[in-house]
Amino acid sequence: MAGEPTSVRAQFREFFALSRDVLVLSIAMFAFSLGFQMTSRYLSEYMVALGASAFVVGLYGTVSNVISAVYPYPGGVISDRIGSRYALTLFGLLSAIGFGIWLIAPAAGALAVPLLFVGVVFAQAWKSFGLGATFAIVKQSVAPERLAEGFASTETVRRTAFLVGPLLAAGIFVLFGPADVGSMTDSAIVTAFGVILALAVVFALLGTLAQHVLYDASGDDYGKSFAGVSQIVEDLRTLPDELRPLLVGDTLVRFANGMVYVFFVIVVTRFLGVGLSMELPILGEIDLSPQAYFGVLLGIEMAVALLTMVPVAKLAERIGLKPVVALGFAVYAVFPVLLITAPADAGVLALLFAFSGLRFAGLPAHKALIVGPAEQGTGGRVTGTYYLVRNVVVIPSAALGGALYGGVSLPGIGTIGSPPLAFGIATVIGLVGTGYFLVFGKEFEPAGR
Repeated sequence: MAGEPTSVRAQFREFFALSRDVLVLSIAMFAFSLGFQMTSRYLSEYMVALGASAFVVGLYGTVSNVISAVYPYPGGVISDRIGSRYALTLFGLLSAIGFGIWLIAPAAGALAVPLLFVGVVFAQAWKSFGLGATFAIVKQSVAPERLAEGFASTETVRRTAFLVGPLLAAGIFVLFGPADVGSMTDSAIVTAFGVILALAVVFALLGTLAQHVLYDASGDDYGKSFAGVSQIVEDLRTLPDELRPLLVGDTLVRFANGMVYVFFVIVVTRFLGVGLSMELPILGEIDLSPQAYFGVLLGIEMAVALLTMVPVAKLAERIGLKPVVALGFAVYAVFPVLLITAPADAGVLALLFAFSGLRFAGLPAHKALIVGPAEQGTGGRVTGTYYLVRNVVVIPSAALGGALYGGVSLPGIGTIGSPPLAFGIATVIGLVGTGYFLVFGKEFEPAGR
């Protein structure tokens, strides 16, 4: 009825810009992110428990970077060609296979660590192949002036899984961990992580089923067929001008983060070795191993992200996308040096990871800044092209970070490298990228307006 107060449910949908397709996408994102965040943030610890060196961990990060670079463009092309529904179903099944390979890896003995490299080829399918499809769904479902809100809705649901997933992992590590704050044995880590991986397989299958059954494909935009390498060159040439400064700054910030990201868990569990022991009402004394406490830290990080993401997206509508994106870049840049120089104190680490959560506040605005200038029907391809360029440049970052973290021997010079050196260089590179974007970055005018 006219003049009737808007229902709470309607206000919720209005605030979060949740069309049906965006809502279905958010559900699928929750399921896959739950599995991926339970596993990927701990995978470096899993690798070390299976005998991998710091350089091998860094090499794994570089392989993951290769996948992140290679997958989004063909994923975007596939999405634009066959539609988001079937593309995401395929990518979801591949991710479930990847989690399964990680699960059975310890049974392979000496081949366990190499098998983890095989698993990531599949596990990242939904996250990386499906990147263009997820962007395209929001692009076609939300008005141009509300893109930041549309992405905030999907990001909020997805990041809720980033909160729940690590906390579930922490609980599992508690079940298999020591009775005090001491670090877990390698065998206990492998056993606990096996349970986590089994859950990840289940979540991936449920997410695939949900998106295939519930998603309405009638509104999908279909682009032109793929014309080969010449099309990639053409897409790179015609990338909207507004994206170029963003792409340069983003690439530098992500290169910096990529140098040290896979070592965050190792810094907490092995370099600093920080667990948590405290007395709680009713529950009594709580003793968490460093492995379990890392999950709590990730939960704190995501709690801050969830509290700030939608309000900041609303703020971006008033002050513009650029300052919000720059804030996220700055947090990305300074976190590594803050973490590596932090005292071995549980409270300090909690504050640092809460600060790190602010980097996610700029993600909805960042995504809107990427896909906003794209013409209708090309959202997947523009997104794929952007991430192709960024992620190709970022490929060697983790291997470089691994070499610096573990130390590399140079003839006539000796061994160079340490964890503080790797994390310090990462911060310098990140600050350069943030500064570049602040100077040259642009807002966008939505295509067709």
